[in-house]
Order: sequence, then structure tokens, then C-alpha cells
Amino acid sequence: MSSPAEDMSRRSFIAHTGAAAVAAASGVSAALAAASRIQESQAAGSATAGSAPEPSLGAGASAGSTPPPPSTGRLKHSVCRWCYGSMGLEPLCVAAKSMGITSVELLGEQDFPIVAKHGLTCAVAEGPTGIAKGLNRIEHHDAIVRRAEPMLAAASAAGIPMMIVFSGNREGLSDAEGLRNCAAGLKRVMPIAEDRGVTVVMELLNSKVDHRDYQCDRTRWGVDLVKDVGSDRFRLLYDIYHMQIMEGDVIRTINDSLWAIAHFHTGGVPGRGEIDSSQELQYPAICRAIADAGYRGWIGQEFIPRRDPMASLREAVQLCTV
Repeated sequence: MSSPAEDMSRRSFIAHTGAAAVAAASGVSAALAAASRIQESQAAGSATAGSAPEPSLGAGASAGSTPPPPSTGRLKHSVCRWCYGSMGLEPLCVAAKSMGITSVELLGEQDFPIVAKHGLTCAVAEGPTGIAKGLNRIEHHDAIVRRAEPMLAAASAAGIPMMIVFSGNREGLSDAEGLRNCAAGLKRVMPIAEDRGVTVVMELLNSKVDHRDYQCDRTRWGVDLVKDVGSDRFRLLYDIYHMQIMEGDVIRTINDSLWAIAHFHTGGVPGRGEIDSSQELQYPAICRAIADAGYRGWIGQEFIPRRDPMASLREAVQLCTV
């Protein structure tokens, strides 16, 4: 159960990002996805009242010192906006850029000019579905397509390369029927995505801890969906945290399926905290394997910080610089 303070914090963040307005316009909206993502912070652990400590722009450097210059590497770095809801987007952009991060992601159209002003991009834009109510239900498709068209147009105009979607929960659907339904809906979106030059990515999420009953919860199911859709503008968002919970064998799975993956997210297991040695995944090894396989896209940091958020983010970028 969440506390009243936690519930108010989540509502305030959704209102701040404009997601509530999206929800009013469509029953299958990115606002549902944003709200559900924020609920994952319940598993993050030790921060007061379930929230992260206040961020500091000076994190990672002592008072009066200059932070070390950002490292370079074979992968690009991104950060998910929702994990830093108590921090304004502008200061997040400033701090992220100082670390060598080139993207702040999961943003709506209203935020594209802000990241651009700071010389950053948004690797993955908000999309037209919620997490629980998504593409696996035929009755959602008309609304999703209506929402997708202007969102893809806005992303294309701003040079945003990807837009996120979700399968939805099973709610009694077999995996075979859910896959057929998702493919049918995506095939309606693909001509728009292809015309706009934006890749639609479906995120793999765990259905064991955070998103019970979510359908796109196994890499093989997602890869089969990519094959069925048959467009270069549809790929998977492989969330390392979620897939460690569901199936493990992360490096082998990524190597076998990389052709179908366009983006990655991080998070410490268990609890979705920092990705350091306090959790079970070896992110330097995982990122080296991803880079060795030829991937040159973004690694999106999506952990929920338990300590100083900016110090933790800087450390995560360093761990993933290979």
C-alpha cells in the first residue's frame, strides 16, 4: 500500500509532465504508462516515504571542485525523466549533459524544445498506449492509431528517433492471441512510422513483480512479434532489469536477439535501485557484451535512486561506459 504522501507525489508528477491531459483525451494513453512506472518506486527500498533524496547538481564532486569530464565510449547514454520527478527538467538536462548523457527520454511533445535547448535529444518519446491497456486488444486499436499519428509526426519533426508502446495485460488472452492482436495493431501504425522515419519500440516488462499479467514479458514472445510485424520501424525495448527477473541469461539472450532490439533500459535487481555492486547484475560486463555485438545506440538509465540521485546517475554512466 502506498502512503497518501506517495500518492500525492505521483499525481503531482503526472500533472507536471502533462500526462493527465493526455489521459483525458484518450482512454489508452501514455499517462497510464507514466503512472504505472512511478508505482515501481514502491520496490526501490530505503528512501524516505518511498521517494528519492533531493537531487544535487554538484553530486559526484566535493564542494568547490570541478566534476571530472564525462567519459567517452562505444555506447550512448540516456536517462529516463520519470525517475527524477522531484527535479525540474531544465536542471536535469544541465546535470545530465555534464555527465556525457545525450538524451533525456520518455518525454511528451511539450518537453522536446527543452531538451533541444540544452543540446540534448529524447531517445524515446511517450507513446499512445498505457502499460495495462495496450495493443493486445483489438478494441483499443482505433484510439491507439488516432493517438499515434500526431505523436509520430511531432517526434519526427523534433528529430526524435523512437516512440514507446506496450502490449497491455493478458486479462485472459492466450499469448498466441495477444501476439496476433498486437501485430494487427502495429501493422496499422507501421505505415505512419515508416513515413515519419520513427521507430516504434515495445518494452519488455516483468509480470512477476512490477506489472503482473503484462503480456510482453518474455524476449522470445517479443522477437516473434517483431518477425510477425515485419517492419524495420518496429523493434523491442529490452529492459535489463525486467528481463533479469523474468528469464535471466541476459548476455546470451541479448546476443541472440540483438537484431530485434533498438533500445535498452537499466535497473538494479532486486528493487530497481542503483546499478552498482549492491545488486546482482554486472552492468559493465553486460554493456561490454552489447557494444561487442555491434550495438551503438543508447543505454537508458531507469533505476530509482536511493542515495544522492545525481551522484548515483554519474556512477551509473561510468559503469556503462565501455
